Order: sequence, then C-alpha cells, then structure tokens
Amino acid sequence: MAKLPVEKMRELERRFGEIEARMSAGPAADVYVKLASEYSELQPVVAKIRDYERVLAEAADLDTMLADKSVDREMRDLAEMELPEVKERIEVLEKEIQVLLLPKDAADEKSAILEIRAGTGGSEAALFGGDLFRMYERFAANNGWKVEILSSSDGEAGGYKEIIATITGKGVFSRLKFESGVHRVQRVPETEAGGRIHTSAATVAVLPEAEEIDIEIRPEDIRIDTMRSSGAGGQHVNTTDSAVRITHIPSGIVVTSSEKSQHQNRAKAMQVLRSRLFDMERQRADNERSADRKSQVGSGDRSERIRTYNFPQGRVTDHRINLTLYKLDRMMIGEIDEVVDALLADYQASQLAQLGEQA
Repeated sequence: MAKLPVEKMRELERRFGEIEARMSAGPAADVYVKLASEYSELQPVVAKIRDYERVLAEAADLDTMLADKSVDREMRDLAEMELPEVKERIEVLEKEIQVLLLPKDAADEKSAILEIRAGTGGSEAALFGGDLFRMYERFAANNGWKVEILSSSDGEAGGYKEIIATITGKGVFSRLKFESGVHRVQRVPETEAGGRIHTSAATVAVLPEAEEIDIEIRPEDIRIDTMRSSGAGGQHVNTTDSAVRITHIPSGIVVTSSEKSQHQNRAKAMQVLRSRLFDMERQRADNERSADRKSQVGSGDRSERIRTYNFPQGRVTDHRINLTLYKLDRMMIGEIDEVVDALLADYQASQLAQLGEQA
C-alpha cells in the first residue's frame, strides 16, 4: 500500500481551517456559497485525517507506556492488549484516507443521461430494454432521484427500441457510470412454445449531464431541422407538435426529440447533444491519459459485454469483476447497490495499485 501523503494532508487541514474562518466572518452570499461547497467537499476527508492523527497519538502513548519500566505491570498488560486493535484501526483509516485522496472525477457529482438501445434479439431485446429502464428507474427512486424521459421508441411487442432519460440528483453519475456497455439476457420468451432459452442484448450508455458551462456549442456548428411529428390526431390535431432534429456538424452527432412542444424539443435535444459532446471530450482526455493502461471497469467501451442476466437460473454475472449473484429478481426491481458498490471498490483498488506503482 502506498504511503500517505502527509504534506497533502496537512495542506487540506490548513485549507479547511481557513475556509471555516472565512465562513465565520460573514462573507458576501456568492462567496459564502463557494466556500460552503468546498467545505462540504473537504469535511469528510479532514474528519478522517483528524481521526487518524488521534489514533496515531493513542498508539504512540501505548508504545511509550510499554517501553517505560516504571509503569506498573497491570497497566503495561492493558496497553499490550489494546495496541493490536489500535494498529488495526490505523491500517483501516490509512486505506480510507487513501481512497478519499484518490483523484476525483469532476463529473461524479453530476446528474446523468441514461440511454438504452435494443441490440440483437428483435422484440425480445426491446422487452429487455424496457426491463433495464424500469430497473434503473426503481434504483433512482430508491435514491431519491428524479427520472424524466426525453425520448423513446416503443418496441413492437412492448419495451423500448430506444429510450433516453435524465436522472437528476446529487452524485448520480458516480453511482451509474460503470453501467455503460452491452447487457445480455438469457431467458425463455413468452412466445416460445418449446421452452428454448433465447439470448438477446441491449446497450446502455450513461453520460454525465453537461451544463452550458461544461461545453460550448457554436451556433454555426449545428443544423436544426423541424418536421411535423406523426401524432394520434383527434383532440391534438391542431397542436404544433413539431419534432426537432439537431445535427452537430463537426462530430456528426444527430439528436432528435419529438415531444409536444417544439421549444421543449429543442431544449431537450440540446441537452442530450451537450452531454454527448461532453462525454466524447472526457473519453478523448481519458484515452490520452491512459494510452498505455486501461482500467478494466472504467474503460468506457460501450461495445463490451459487461453483464449477463440469466432468468432460468436467477443469476446475474458481471464479467468485468467476475461477480455472480443469485439475486436476479431483486436486481430487476432496482436493488443493484451490491453490484454498483463492487464495481466502485474494484475501480478504487485499481487506482490505489497504480498509485502504489508510481510511489
């Protein structure tokens, strides 16, 4: 395990104290908001550093007591019993601090755009796309996040050929970013009389939701086409429900939205375009940084088969970390925390290993 960066820890404590003092001085509202944001970011790691310093001092006191022959035997016996437990707490705190000090993904705290597309398997793939969307929708509800569908294309027998939605909340991207990739399902379709297991797939992409400050889109770089969307007629026959298609000329990315309001369609399409461009830029930067090394979990390769859902066996296997759980029914109702946590732990372990090699 890499040694803790003591100087960095002291600098964080110093900065934390400085922020506390400035907040107490009653600065202007906009300054206070910025300070409060930095304070909440530093508070967990500084609290852990202070715990670590306190336990180190406790271990030093016990060592001193054991070395001091003038201390009575009973006290030295107690110190000898306590020392292993204290040293174990030091090791735990060191690991926790190392994780807290890992380089942060600037997009982790952002909301996310979820895109699910049916792959091989025809109508069964679309049905599975619907199952995946409901799984993430319930996971979002469990976390108090808001889900809004931006666009969808229904499958012929149900589910979705494609569905794009925003998931809004604090830290959504950090929890869902490892879900990008090909999800494979093995099950017996309801229409299959012979009971044969069919395999189909859906592709999931999770993008950090970009704000205007994150990515600039120049007016001359986009072409906006509007066309009358096919509606149901009837009472809506007089509404101007025009679909909007935006083409980003430099990248060739095309985004469409076909809800009721043309104004909303344009805003939603721009929201998706901005996030796709932001994600493309992040991928490019990641590839440059790790041209000679690619984290297994965080590779972001969306053509990679990442997980298999086997319904006859009630089994879910994440192929990146060789994790198999016989909890398919619980996962499909949104209880995916165990897999999400395991993927995050594996990613953090690989980052710590890289830091250890660099140390």
